[in-house]
Amino acid sequence: MKAKIFLLSLVAFFILSAQAAVVDTIHVRSDAMNKDIQTVIITPGNGKKAAPVIYLLHGYGGNAKTWIGLKPNLPEIADQYGIMFVCPDGKNSWYWDSPVDPSYRYETFVSKELVNYIDANYPTLKDRKGRAITGLSMGGHGAMWISFRHKDIFGAAGSTSGGVDIRPFPNNWNMSDRLGKESENQEVWDNHTVINQVDRLQNGDLALIFDCGYSDFFFEVNNDFHKKLLQYKIDHDFIVRPGAHNGEYWSNSIDYQILFFKKFFDKRNTK
Repeated sequence: MKAKIFLLSLVAFFILSAQAAVVDTIHVRSDAMNKDIQTVIITPGNGKKAAPVIYLLHGYGGNAKTWIGLKPNLPEIADQYGIMFVCPDGKNSWYWDSPVDPSYRYETFVSKELVNYIDANYPTLKDRKGRAITGLSMGGHGAMWISFRHKDIFGAAGSTSGGVDIRPFPNNWNMSDRLGKESENQEVWDNHTVINQVDRLQNGDLALIFDCGYSDFFFEVNNDFHKKLLQYKIDHDFIVRPGAHNGEYWSNSIDYQILFFKKFFDKRNTK
């Protein structure tokens, strides 16, 4: 009897091991910037079945390992939902193609080079209905910036505590290194803030979700972003809840966004 229980336990162990998500840290070449970009990839343990992908962008001062640090159970979530997570190192780029520094072309990297690499090397759903992008703080800005400008690549986008209007913060977070001083480059700043990209959208172009805590210094710009989307009659989910600009908030908020994206991906399979 003990031998039978042991054998069943061993079989269960191997089944679970075969299904466990894989976490890889790789380097993806960017020809646009002539360098390799560290990227963490979490692949669900579902064999070679094509998976939808959520691209997760870190915030200012973060790196490719920020999200797996904030959310250590991402591999379990990947297995539960059959979703791949891709977390690139965006430096302190704000995910722009900088108009003043050609070594910072992270919009091109994420929207083209990284997506092409992932689709070429992993079993993914290779169209916009199988791709979402979101991020925290600077990464929330980046996810909205990239998705609004590359609707042919991403079908859904999110932001948690995102800097969706940079202009109230002209002296913060190295933005002037990427755009030039705000006082001398007002038009550039106007053209590189997410809230001024809303007119690129038609309702239904993107499935949108974003959130912000009441105590966050980005709360007002998120509320203004919400109002502008309403003005343009763009459907979206906007969630507000108690919380500040910190890991505790993001670790909680990303759960809701992943569920939102899963529902978006599931619609693809029902049509």
